[in-house]
Amino acid sequence: MCTFSDEELARYQRQMTIPEWGEKGQGKLKEAKVVVAGAGGLGSAVLTYLAAAGIGNIRIIDNDVVDRSNLNRQILHSEKDIGKKKIDSAREKLATLNSDIRIETIGEEINENNVFDLVADYPIVDALDNLPTRYLLNSAAIKNKLPLFHGAIYGLEGRATTIIPGTTPCLHCLYQGSLPGEIPVAGVTPGIIGCIQATEVIKYVLDIGELLTNRLLVYDGLSLKFSEMKLKKNPNCAICK
Repeated sequence: MCTFSDEELARYQRQMTIPEWGEKGQGKLKEAKVVVAGAGGLGSAVLTYLAAAGIGNIRIIDNDVVDRSNLNRQILHSEKDIGKKKIDSAREKLATLNSDIRIETIGEEINENNVFDLVADYPIVDALDNLPTRYLLNSAAIKNKLPLFHGAIYGLEGRATTIIPGTTPCLHCLYQGSLPGEIPVAGVTPGIIGCIQATEVIKYVLDIGELLTNRLLVYDGLSLKFSEMKLKKNPNCAICK
């Protein structure tokens, strides 16, 4: 069982009082490894709350730099970070949030040649904004039997699901094609969806609650309503059949 310093116990005390959590659960989080693909809007929320919760080993993959147009939603970055690599900006912020965790950063573009090495054997958080690269993560998750925590946004709308290879539909079962052009986004939307993704990761590591498996949670910010769609595997899916 993991041991904790007095400072760590003070940091995590409120969440360890959750009956299903406790010190044993906090130990699972401390030993956990998670890869987050993307340090933008979704990634900012996911990374902030995984770090705050005490996920012990976080790998961030992103090859982009901070631009002023990112600042309406990518809350890990600020005006002084413009022009800086997102992985460097994210690591600096997360280190000040929780110095007890290990942050690893990889500034590479995900492609078919490196995706399997980049994700290794880590559960994968899909915090990307383009479908072709999401498909690469999906293929790596299916082949390596890794959970994939998917989130997507468009304007004031968002969606999330959790993919467990062999049990649930994969991303190829859900989507076909891709959206052309720049995706509109209100800053609050990736915050909401990213928090849902982080919640799913924590539940998965702790093995508590009911995951968003075989379900697509859809958020409509204009009406402030959540709805849910049941998902089924595509029997002809080229990736997970």
